[in-house]
Amino acid sequence: MSRLRGDRFLPVVVITVALFVLSPLLAPGSLSSSALSAMLPFAAIMAIAALGQTLVIAHGGIDLSVPGVMALAAVFATKIAQNGSLPLVACVVLGIVCGAVSGLIVGIAVVRFSVAAFVATLAVNSLLLGFVLILSDGFPGSADPALSAFAVSSVFGVPSLFLVAVVVVALGHVLLRHSVPGRRFIAVGAGVPAARILGLRTAVTEICAYVLAGVAYAVAGTLLAAYLRTPDLRLGDSYQLTTIAAVVLGGSLLRGGISSIAATAVAALFLTQLGQVVLAAGASTAVQLLVQAVVLAVAVVVRGIPWRTYLRRPATRS
Repeated sequence: MSRLRGDRFLPVVVITVALFVLSPLLAPGSLSSSALSAMLPFAAIMAIAALGQTLVIAHGGIDLSVPGVMALAAVFATKIAQNGSLPLVACVVLGIVCGAVSGLIVGIAVVRFSVAAFVATLAVNSLLLGFVLILSDGFPGSADPALSAFAVSSVFGVPSLFLVAVVVVALGHVLLRHSVPGRRFIAVGAGVPAARILGLRTAVTEICAYVLAGVAYAVAGTLLAAYLRTPDLRLGDSYQLTTIAAVVLGGSLLRGGISSIAATAVAALFLTQLGQVVLAAGASTAVQLLVQAVVLAVAVVVRGIPWRTYLRRPATRS
């Protein structure tokens, strides 16, 4: 099994290294300190959001509520905090709690009432965006200067948001791979009937996947709002499909069972750098999306080829 995981997750590391090697040739200046300082915070935010999507896809689900959760958390961190009715910390915590509650609602709908995941998450996403418009009165707010200062700060030249993402991804990866609850989580994703035979509480585990995903989206939305200072009310729209793309590009199976938080984070870094290179080369946003789609399609096709079978030397007969 470990060999299989290595075969699935290694390609994203290889293509990411190749992209960074080729970046100066494709777009001069794309690896400058200023370019990396501008790219890494967005890669970090995508990695955290994609972490949540990984947890859901690990159980064979799909989550389309990413934009709504991110936007609602951003409104709490900006508009609600700006009103002064609640302390900043309380507003941030409330935004994250709302993400968890939205995940709980989705999880119960999917697991207990057998609602299709894409239907439940899309409905909750619309509901959350409605709350965003109500709470914000249709106008964005500004993040607290202290929160914004942290988001744009750096430690020894490395953006703080990138360091936060590294810690979050590393912690999530270790807990998922090397803890008892994490192994149970993976076991349920690999096969619910088998997990039930082992006595695992599959329903609780599946619901927790959506709850933890909601928390991840809310954290990503809060950090993005802090970094942008005055974010758009639909700041999470671009993350709905890119988080899924990062999970797929990272080697996870859409039917569940095989996934890697670390590989997803590397894929998020790849997609963010790819977008920066395309834009730095003078291409439009439309071309950027087209390139991402082509790269994703090629990666999926190439990953599905049984290279080991083709490269294995035939046994010589004596």
